[in-house]
Amino acid sequence: MIDTHMHADARSGEDFEKMFLAGIDTAITCSYYPYKIPDEIILRNHLNRILELDTSRAKEHGLDLKVALGIHPTNSNINPEMIFEELYKWIESKQIVAIGEIGLEDLTDSEIEIFKRQLDIADETRSKVIIHTPRKNKKEVLKVILDILPQHLSENQAVIDHINTSVVNEVIDRECMLGLTVQPQKMDKFEAISILDEYGFDKFLLNSDISNKPSDPLSVPKTVRELEKQGYQDNEIKRVASLNAEKFFNL
Repeated sequence: MIDTHMHADARSGEDFEKMFLAGIDTAITCSYYPYKIPDEIILRNHLNRILELDTSRAKEHGLDLKVALGIHPTNSNINPEMIFEELYKWIESKQIVAIGEIGLEDLTDSEIEIFKRQLDIADETRSKVIIHTPRKNKKEVLKVILDILPQHLSENQAVIDHINTSVVNEVIDRECMLGLTVQPQKMDKFEAISILDEYGFDKFLLNSDISNKPSDPLSVPKTVRELEKQGYQDNEIKRVASLNAEKFFNL
């Protein structure tokens, strides 16, 4: 199994061990600094910590931790140029599997400009992107994302994450992959399964988005086991549990 979106910097080694023992072989950790950052140097140091420390911590517990880095909309108050320069280096050295998570939260001018620039970097470097959609005003913000995205990057290079029943109709016909976040206060495993049941398994990825907020490190295996219990076909379950992610991220 692959958990396609988590925040390893906010979690313990015990969580990594639980994930591995529950059948998660690989996870993708994304950049997100939940506190106000006074300058870009702190963010750069934090992103390097993810690359250098968190991957090592996860490996100690059997978990193969892949990395996606970028500027989360929450951190868009900084001067982004230093991070953009680092992105080119990380991509060239193949240290990251995607730029992410990026996206929009409050639709500020700085958020939008940083989002567009990161999409342009992805286009230039042929990178994948993981795009955040917020809890509040999800439909309104998603509409802006869907307007901006194809102007800067091919949709088949993007995952639009944290999709739920309220917005899945807005994105199901786009070329993007779609992330289902099974997490307390976001979506339970039954809502995720209802989406898969209605729209099929080809376009979706599963993730826990475990972070500093209420999270369940085992939400992906719990969802997969529920699919098995309900009698879904093995080839369908494998697609959403791992194969879609392996193909999209070239894992």
